Amino acid sequence: MQRAVAARTPAHVWIVGILSLLWSCIGCSDYLISRLRLTDLLKKMDPTTDPQAMLSYIDGFPLWASLGWGLGVWLGLAGSALLLMRSRHAVWAFGISLLGAILGLGYQLANPMPGAEGFGAKGFPLVIIAIALALFLYARRQAAKGVLR
Repeated sequence: MQRAVAARTPAHVWIVGILSLLWSCIGCSDYLISRLRLTDLLKKMDPTTDPQAMLSYIDGFPLWASLGWGLGVWLGLAGSALLLMRSRHAVWAFGISLLGAILGLGYQLANPMPGAEGFGAKGFPLVIIAIALALFLYARRQAAKGVLR
């Protein structure tokens, strides 16, 4: 009788999974700090911007942009955990996270916070969307290769 031997997880899955988990934790902490209205932490995150102005800007998000932000960060975290567990469901989590990032950050790109300039206002949201896209494509490729089950 033969026993099925579990395939070893490729090292790159662990590397990408751990890095994406750390990356997602940053997004989730930013979300929580903003939603819990922790003005002292907001001030430390960006000393050049008034925390109340930041919160007023966030409060002005339309519902779809707020939902997108939440989906982007929390499903990014779920996708990272699922990737580390080698679950094929990571593809769906990262895909919905990408959609959320496009909605939430797309709104911010189209309607920047008054006074926001430079890379933080225009470049960083594009970097976040690019990382979300890369994670989705990576998970999809690993699922197609049979690494994710």
